[in-house]
Amino acid sequence: ESLLALRRPCYIARKRLSGTQLAAEGRVLRAVLYVYRSKLRRHRSYLAMQQVEQCLKRLWKMNLVGCIETLAELVPKKGTFQDHTECLIPSQPMLETVALKVLGSCKLILRLLDCCCKAFLLSVKHLCSEEYILLNTVASGLLSRLWFVIQYRCALQHLMSLYGLLSASLQLVSEIQQMPYIKGFTFPSDITNFLGVDISSEMKKQKARMLTTRKPTSWLKKLFPTVPKAVSEMEKKRNFAACRSAVKKSAIPCPMDVGQPVL
Repeated sequence: ESLLALRRPCYIARKRLSGTQLAAEGRVLRAVLYVYRSKLRRHRSYLAMQQVEQCLKRLWKMNLVGCIETLAELVPKKGTFQDHTECLIPSQPMLETVALKVLGSCKLILRLLDCCCKAFLLSVKHLCSEEYILLNTVASGLLSRLWFVIQYRCALQHLMSLYGLLSASLQLVSEIQQMPYIKGFTFPSDITNFLGVDISSEMKKQKARMLTTRKPTSWLKKLFPTVPKAVSEMEKKRNFAACRSAVKKSAIPCPMDVGQPVL
């Protein structure tokens, strides 16, 4: 049953890790670092963003998604055991390889979330002091989106549940035929003890730190004037009708430029 139950967690974990949002945020982060590398290579916000990009790069180079796809193809289907026929099952080296990569990816995702939180707080701090406004504005938005994409896609939680099933399947397969591949390392039975942190409480702490950060509104008010109060629906309809009638009356478009130059 543990082998049969591996198929759906593999599919969910692969879907969470191979989403388009996470890949898009990674491409934007690399583009921002490329643009600012010559000007701000010693800046603290830039160095913090480099740590985030390094964690993402290591996560992609692990090829965890490819290993999970290969494992899902080897998992027997539901009706195979009911027919009492011989079937192929994942070998112990295959299960050990995927389990080891899942453990490493969980550590990397924890480090990635921590680096995102620290880099976000640092960029907001420099933003409040009106230092490198453009870079820190882009960085704060990008890092907050990246943190929330990873968190609300529950990639870490799904990987932890996948490891629990991998551990049970690994124990079952090793009892059938001993073929140890990774030596000198004992696979933990509980991944929470291996990570050494309570995931839910840690995520709540990081979220509280990011949401309660002092908002940089002083320089925003200088750059953008105060938005007037929203007009009522009747006024909107009147303005729309007046503009529509004016367009109908004018047979020839006015050649005069009524715009104002941007300072």
